[in-house]
Amino acid sequence: MSQHTHQFVETYQGLVGFGMDRKTDEDTVICYLQKFSDDTLMSVLRDRLADDDLAALFGLLSDLLRRHLNEDEYHKLFLKEDHPH
Repeated sequence: MSQHTHQFVETYQGLVGFGMDRKTDEDTVICYLQKFSDDTLMSVLRDRLADDDLAALFGLLSDLLRRHLNEDEYHKLFLKEDHPH
């Protein structure tokens, strides 16, 4: 059974655009991230991204996770593993 889900982008019916309102911005970011992480797209992009691009993406995502998740949430929600308290 798969641990990761990307259902939001499959079912979302709203506007994909940025700058109109907070809710649309949130939904748009979710759509973009789920589309961006698609295996087929990433198989093309991974070889085309410069080392600086990879470092920037990794740094941004790591920083966001560190700022917005506690350690237990990081292990459970991102790593998909049990984490002893």
